[in-house]
Order: sequence, then structure tokens, then C-alpha cells
Amino acid sequence: MKSRLTHLAIAALAFVCLGANAAELTGRLKTIKERNTITVAYRESSIPFSYLGGNGQPIGYAQDICQRIVEDIKTAIGSPDLVVKRQAVTSQNRIPLIQNGTIDLECGTTVNNPERQALVSFSTTYFVVGTKFVSRKADKLATLQDLKGKTVVATTGSNTVMRLRGIDRKEGLNLNLIQAKDFSDSMLTFTSGRADAFFEDDINLVGQISFSLNPADFSLSTDTLSRDPYAVMLPRGEPEFKAVADKAIARLFASGEIKALYDKWFQSPIPPRGVNLHFPMSDALAKVIAKPTDSPNPSDY
Repeated sequence: MKSRLTHLAIAALAFVCLGANAAELTGRLKTIKERNTITVAYRESSIPFSYLGGNGQPIGYAQDICQRIVEDIKTAIGSPDLVVKRQAVTSQNRIPLIQNGTIDLECGTTVNNPERQALVSFSTTYFVVGTKFVSRKADKLATLQDLKGKTVVATTGSNTVMRLRGIDRKEGLNLNLIQAKDFSDSMLTFTSGRADAFFEDDINLVGQISFSLNPADFSLSTDTLSRDPYAVMLPRGEPEFKAVADKAIARLFASGEIKALYDKWFQSPIPPRGVNLHFPMSDALAKVIAKPTDSPNPSDY
């Protein structure tokens, strides 16, 4: 009888503690627990960060990182059976969907910069990129000056569009800028001959080239427009929610698992076609892994 009472007391104490923990939740963590659902956003063609695999499900480096964050959120809110929903987003609608609560995490190729910090929040940086352009080798376009008077394409809603416009004015390039809906559409605009070059972050261009029919026909520019950090996009004003995401990424870095993830997506054959991007880890990313940061300032990388 005494043993039974002891077990009941322990069970009651556990219930009280669980209730107390649940009561302490605030903001987005509390909302996620109450609805028992978290919505994770993905991109459909951001190879190899977030794209659709052969079975039509989102896969990629960023998606793997976000899965670790989701597991930590389950623990933080005490909901091991939390339902995970997936939502496709584009460069154009990703920020509004975070702001209005439709999505909780955006895991793709979003640059953390000061302008966006006024609208949303970001996790610890998980990749560092440089903006370049891809052109046909036969056209011998390697620098920005080679593009004077040319037609170029970039993705609607991307950081690259605004940057290109500024460079165009500053350098007097007289570019004809076309905007496409996503990376694959931008690549199609370029490869179909409607544009002389496609501007985007270097690794995204490498992904698009590698999955094209004739990768050897294309080359990247020698000029780099900028250096930028990628991070998980989060709701603004949610410090507890951000803390969970940051701790999950910090643990990936500290354990060394991030290097295995990097090798999986950037230096090994990836689905659905078994293409190896052969993209070595940059010194900038190695620096972030050694000393994590969520800085939006390019000069910190």
C-alpha cells in the first residue's frame, strides 16, 4: 500500500511539474504547444538547402538543420507527438508568412541582413555565401563590366534584386533586369536564352548548374558582389523561441555533426540524380562553426 501511495505521489508531482512548465511557456512556444502543430517552411528548388526530392518531399541541408530545431522544440514544450506541417514558400512570400503566423520556421536560403531584422528574426548563421552570376562559357562574361547593356535575371523578392539595382546605378551598367518567381524559373529564363546571365548566391548557382542538362556549358563570374549569412528565419520578438533554435544549432556545431551534414549535401552525391556539387567548406563558414554568431553584417564574415 505504501509503495502504491509513493508511486501515486511521484506521478502527481510529475503532473504538477509538467503543468508548471507548460504554464511558463510564452509567445510562439506556447502557441505551438496549444495547437500541437508546428509549420516548417521549405523552398521547392533551393538546391541543396531546401528542395523537393524524388518523392516530392522537402529535403536538404537547411531542412536537416531545422529538423534538429523541431526536435528541441518538442522537448522544450513537452510535446513529443507534436505534428509537423510543411509549407512551400517563395522569395516573395516567405517574410509575410512568418509575420502573419502562417509558418513558424523558414528553412532555406534566406539572408540575414539589417533590413530584414526590422521585420523578422534569425537564428545563428548556418552558411555563408557570395553573390555571383552564371553565364555561358562561350559568351566569355566574367566580370560586371562584361555585362554592360546585357539582360540579366534574378529571383523576385530576393536580396539580389535590390543589390543589382544599386550596382547598376553605381557602375552605369545599363542592365535590363528580368525577375523570375524562383531559382529554377530564373535558371530556365537564363538557359532558354532570355537572359545573358543569372545572378544569385554562389552555392545556389552551383546547385542549378549541377542539375542542368549541360553543366559544362556554364561558368561562374570572377566578380563577387557581396558576402552574406544564411540563417533560419523566425518570428520577430520571440527570444525564447530563438533561444531554442540557437541552442540546437550550437549543439550541431560543438558536436562536429555539422561537418557530417556539410559533407552529405555539398561533397557527396545528392538526390534525386546523385549529383555531387563538390563545394568545399569556406573559411567563413568554418569560422562561424568555431565561433557561432547571428550577426547580419557581412563584414563579420
